[in-house]
Amino acid sequence: MSEQPAHPAQPAHPVQPAPPAQPAPTKPVQALIVVDMQSAFVTGDGAVPDAARVLDRTTDLITRARAAGALVIQLQNDGEPGSVDEPGTPGWRIHLPADTDRGERVLRKTVDDGFEETELARLLADAGVHDIAICGVQSEMCVLATARTALELDFRVVLPHDAHATYDIPAAEGISDAVPAAMVSRVAEWALGDEVEIVARARSVEFTAFTKP
Repeated sequence: MSEQPAHPAQPAHPVQPAPPAQPAPTKPVQALIVVDMQSAFVTGDGAVPDAARVLDRTTDLITRARAAGALVIQLQNDGEPGSVDEPGTPGWRIHLPADTDRGERVLRKTVDDGFEETELARLLADAGVHDIAICGVQSEMCVLATARTALELDFRVVLPHDAHATYDIPAAEGISDAVPAAMVSRVAEWALGDEVEIVARARSVEFTAFTKP
């Protein structure tokens, strides 16, 4: 997760206003999993190109999840020494703080998959959660890996297209031209197959309170 592109980071795209809420194409979810929204990836020169947009959409998702009484869990990547997300460095910090007063948790991890060697599966099960939404960075790495394991564990997964992001892939001589970040994100969605529910707008995701069994 901590590996950065070899080329200079592009400036963040200006955030576009969220479109009006659309009728939700799916039933509400009981939990929101926010993946690696850490300062290194969403602020400054090293931010993903669409940092402003993913911050805006993620903030909206968190706000509405809290208002509905849904479970909000954030994942935080522990990078290697010297990396931009090395524990304890400014870039490692969660950019959208968890609301500990309402019991929100931040789960630290060292690999892409947010379920591996963390309490994520247990926390969801203890809360009686079956339906989750996932957002954050990076699309083809930690977002993809976490969503894939969630599907394997029989969670229903909703992935709002405008609430996850990544970096451009630089050109590789003899292999390919540069691949824009938006295309990388779309391919990550496609790689999850037809089990995941992809919605175009974060505003289409509706939340409901989790109920402990």
